[in-house]
Amino acid sequence: MDELSIEPDYIRRLVFKVRTFMADEAPVIPDPGGNPSDDELPTTLQDGFDDLSREEIIEEIEGLGPAKQDELVALMWLGRDDGSPEDWPELLKMARERRETPTPHYLLDHPLVADYWANGLDILGYGSLAD
Repeated sequence: MDELSIEPDYIRRLVFKVRTFMADEAPVIPDPGGNPSDDELPTTLQDGFDDLSREEIIEEIEGLGPAKQDELVALMWLGRDDGSPEDWPELLKMARERRETPTPHYLLDHPLVADYWANGLDILGYGSLAD
């Protein structure tokens, strides 16, 4: 089993946070015509401009530092089948070398990042989220 410097339980908690964040919907305001003053406004589960969950996750990932951010990128790649467990050292090296945009933004631009992390943990032998 390849070693992570990030605790697997921490990654599992991050998976749940990101899944919650990704479940939010962008505000959709229907245009039924007529007078806008009597139109219904969006309800729950819609991500508003004042929702800080994305920003909080960005700050959390930034706080991990570059080496652990590289692990999250490599874990995402592994989880989406861009390599095998034997490729782990190479995936880490590529994550370190290919850093072009801020890592938190790169990760959160992938809608399935939480699923990829969970799959990557399983592939590396750390078990599924249920373990």
